[in-house]
Amino acid sequence: MALQSYIPFYKKTLKLAFPVILSQVGQITVALVDNMMVGHAGTTELAAASFSNSIFLIGVLLGMGIAMGLTPLVGKYYSQKNNDEVAALLKNGFVLHSFVAAALVVIMSIVALFLGRMGQPEEVVRLSYPYFMVLVASLVPMLLFYSLKQFLEGLGNTKVAMMITLSSNLVNLIFNYLLIFGKFGFPALGLLGAGIATFIARLFMPFLIIAFMRRHALFSSFIQAALQLRPDRAKIKQLLGIGMPIGIQIVIEVLTFSVGAVMMGWLGTEQLAAHQIAISMASFTYMISLGVGAASTILVSHEYGLHNYVQIRKMVSSALHLIVLFMFSMGILFILLRGQLPHLFTKDSSVIPIAATLLIIAAAFQVFDGIQVALLSVLRGMSDVRKPMILAFLSYSVIGLPVSYLMGFVFDFGAVGIWIGFLFGLAAAACSFAFRLRKLLFTA
Repeated sequence: MALQSYIPFYKKTLKLAFPVILSQVGQITVALVDNMMVGHAGTTELAAASFSNSIFLIGVLLGMGIAMGLTPLVGKYYSQKNNDEVAALLKNGFVLHSFVAAALVVIMSIVALFLGRMGQPEEVVRLSYPYFMVLVASLVPMLLFYSLKQFLEGLGNTKVAMMITLSSNLVNLIFNYLLIFGKFGFPALGLLGAGIATFIARLFMPFLIIAFMRRHALFSSFIQAALQLRPDRAKIKQLLGIGMPIGIQIVIEVLTFSVGAVMMGWLGTEQLAAHQIAISMASFTYMISLGVGAASTILVSHEYGLHNYVQIRKMVSSALHLIVLFMFSMGILFILLRGQLPHLFTKDSSVIPIAATLLIIAAAFQVFDGIQVALLSVLRGMSDVRKPMILAFLSYSVIGLPVSYLMGFVFDFGAVGIWIGFLFGLAAAACSFAFRLRKLLFTA
């Protein structure tokens, strides 16, 4: 098919993706600024932030993944104009995600008791514990917001979450400045101040999205219908059947990087801080791809509800074109600016060269990372989640992590070796998801 014929699909994808991209970029920009501010407070503080966030992400992404199971189901029934099913999904999704949020707070609080037994330097653990507990407290408002966000995205609305996320990011940045460095009479809390700022910003998000939904006729009608319904065990089981594999798949992927961060701590504080710098930059570009992927999930779920596989195939190609072009370009920039980018985070001369080297490897896995998120997003739009979860486990846990350990410690490549394992895991995931999607699309 001629490239020009994809232009309508590029436009449709980008129209939905742009608000998601702004939202994701806003979130990761705040994370980058957090790390910059914390990094300038000290190398140990930056290492503690890296360690805490690596562990915290496992819990929060499991919850977010479970919530993401709402989008393809809402999209499917909305395309079929089955509003009763859509309202039932809103009700039962919110109930399910409330229980998930509460359960994760308990589980992550227990995990906090073991932070000192993960082989990290004592000063890193000392700073990590209070920061980690504040992040855990922010889980409930964050996941309740995410539940409603995924519902709206299933309806094809990505702008509301964008506006709320960007507003909360501004609040986060303001309180970061006040609480990390102790400005305008506020106490200088360092890393803990960054955690409190995050909690304050997340606290308002679910209230804002509910207020917006109640002011919009279509969304308000779904809320009113949902309030009249009782929780339905079968519907909750259906949502969990889609959401749990997505959550586990995301956790498996992130666990690779979290365990990698723990391995970095075995090497030293400087390596752990350098890892945080490189992973922050890689996460920034990943969020762009994730935005395009989210748009693909929405569009594919609508076409899947109508059994339109020809359109789905075209959407797959258009998403891959957009993502690969962007990630390849960002990879080149990582290589060219590898000596300058680490200075944004730290002045420590022992951290900067390590981070610069890791950025070269980050550039190499950019394309594979983009491809796997594009393909996985399409699979989610088709509600195909169980086999991708297994493929993710094989790619990251059976291939990626062992390669990280072997290259990092057995072959003594250190920090570089750990990141080579990341590259192998992402490449394996991209290939396996491609085979899975090809089988579904060309046998339909």
